[in-house]
Amino acid sequence: MNKSIFMTISTIIFALVLSGCTVKDYRLFQSSDILEEKTTVVDQATYEEELRFENIIAPNDRVDVTVYIQAGEGTQQMTSMLTSKDTNNNTTLQENIGLLVTQKGEIRLPLLGSVNVSGLTQDQASEYLINEYRKFIRNPYVAVEIKNQRVIVMGEVTAPGIIPVTNGTMNLIEAIARAGDLTSGAARTNIKVIRGDLRKPDVRIVNLTRLDALAMSSLYLKPNDIVYVQPTRMTGFNRTFNEVNPFFNMITSILSPLSNSPSLNILNTAE
Repeated sequence: MNKSIFMTISTIIFALVLSGCTVKDYRLFQSSDILEEKTTVVDQATYEEELRFENIIAPNDRVDVTVYIQAGEGTQQMTSMLTSKDTNNNTTLQENIGLLVTQKGEIRLPLLGSVNVSGLTQDQASEYLINEYRKFIRNPYVAVEIKNQRVIVMGEVTAPGIIPVTNGTMNLIEAIARAGDLTSGAARTNIKVIRGDLRKPDVRIVNLTRLDALAMSSLYLKPNDIVYVQPTRMTGFNRTFNEVNPFFNMITSILSPLSNSPSLNILNTAE
């Protein structure tokens, strides 16, 4: 066995191992659609609807409810009778603050008991609770705020994780910026925004490298959207190479003594 045979065997083994691993092993949310790489076109009507989007309260949401009552004769003298607000003013997402909306869409409040707020916006819920508290309190004022609005950022970003939506809405650029920006291995032409029921998700492809592509898309996100930044093909190849390299080195170390064996050198001389 000469060195050329040794190298040939090593190359074959390496190729066989490498062929079993591709960039697909590192990409999530893949589709069989051959057009999945193209930027998703969003029509003007849909874009304007997303621009006016206002989140509604749904089961499993957490809401802050603060009820004010008139503390004196002046109309501006109000005091808080009830609050579930986070007094620490913590802007990070917390899963145990506020009142949990049950599967029935209800929350429990003093005097009112269980009230259904599911399907209402923050302003609609405030007006509804003001009218309900008027049955017991003179001139009440109620403020309602949804607390667990968030988007999930995954993939080739510096700090993937759950990003709280503190301003009622968020766009894709802001979400990526809050996640620490894209890594050097990010596929900037193919960023996925996954929305809705995960059994039948609405998947959009956004190309951040071209202004004309951005003009055809919509960068507005909705609560619970998943932003997935895919790796480039070279990133997947490099990671695959790093994984199989120890195995290749092991095979090399096993075959290397054989290539230098005296008996094999005799056979090679005889040939």
